[in-house]
Amino acid sequence: MPPAIPHPAARRATVFAPRLQALFDEHLGKDLARLEPDTIGIAGAELADRILSARKATETERPTFKPLHGRSISRTEASAGIRTIGRDIREALAHPIPERTDLSGPWPITGHMFLRDLVLRGDPYRLRILMSRKLEIDTKLTWTTIVVGAALPGRPKPGPRLTHTAHLVAEAEGYQGRRYAMGMYRRLAAPVCFTISTLVANALWLGAPFDEGVPSRNILYEAMRLLPPSWNLLRNRSPEYPVIDDRIGPGDDLLMLPLLTHRDPALWDAPDAFRPERWDTLDPDDTPGYMPFGHASERCWGRHMVMPLAELLLDHIRRTGLVVAPGQRTAEVPLLGLLGVKEIHIGPRSRIRRARA
Repeated sequence: MPPAIPHPAARRATVFAPRLQALFDEHLGKDLARLEPDTIGIAGAELADRILSARKATETERPTFKPLHGRSISRTEASAGIRTIGRDIREALAHPIPERTDLSGPWPITGHMFLRDLVLRGDPYRLRILMSRKLEIDTKLTWTTIVVGAALPGRPKPGPRLTHTAHLVAEAEGYQGRRYAMGMYRRLAAPVCFTISTLVANALWLGAPFDEGVPSRNILYEAMRLLPPSWNLLRNRSPEYPVIDDRIGPGDDLLMLPLLTHRDPALWDAPDAFRPERWDTLDPDDTPGYMPFGHASERCWGRHMVMPLAELLLDHIRRTGLVVAPGQRTAEVPLLGLLGVKEIHIGPRSRIRRARA
């Protein structure tokens, strides 16, 4: 019998930023570890569950709806914003991706740009520029872009060409109102584009090409296990926590670490292996320690928008025969809030086969 040919993904190496790799090397399998003099990392599923159930996240602990321009964003306003961007996403999902759409190129940027155009459609440039991935790196540049956009004459006018999210800006009154609305536009739309493009890129890197019978949803669940979008969840020091565990002091901030929990050998069979078939029998909403979108007590409100769009893109990529370029053997995972491969190259399977022949 000839030797088994290894899956192409087995030849790829995922290179984590040094501080992320240090978490694996020093703390994997521990339920609690001191990371800094005033910060404790929590990776044990049971302990994390007790801590995150103890109280709701404060406004400064919520990742998307922290105060904006010094103004608090209430849960009511946040919920209304999610419903608004949700309407735009449902409209985008109502139409299939044209078969000729070519999503080959460097990811996640290729997917990010496609999603921007799909969801935001005909919104004016001053709004669409807020989706730039460069703004994620430089908060001062983000602020400048918003200030300039709010001050420019000829502000967007309400009308059928605008998305529902863009109407937040078009209907805002005065410069301050437009500036705040543009900040909300970015807060609502950018995470959708960032998260989905990164999630699909992660899935492709970890497992492509995929067996035909494996559902894209299972592939995405498994990609989020190994590279969880919310790889850490902050909880500031609080009197509830020392009561839960006496290793936690009154001055300690806590950092939940799904990055470690999702690879805990006490919770997962073959924890480092990419096995989407495990989700044939697991419920992602009821699997201990699995929290790519946060804890059950307060999961990311946008998760129901992320998954359908991510499936749409991954289904199209699989259907059109795109795979990871065989010459790429390593991909970096930088230390950012959204965990994902920095850049991978995707191309048609037929072209790769011809190159091998």
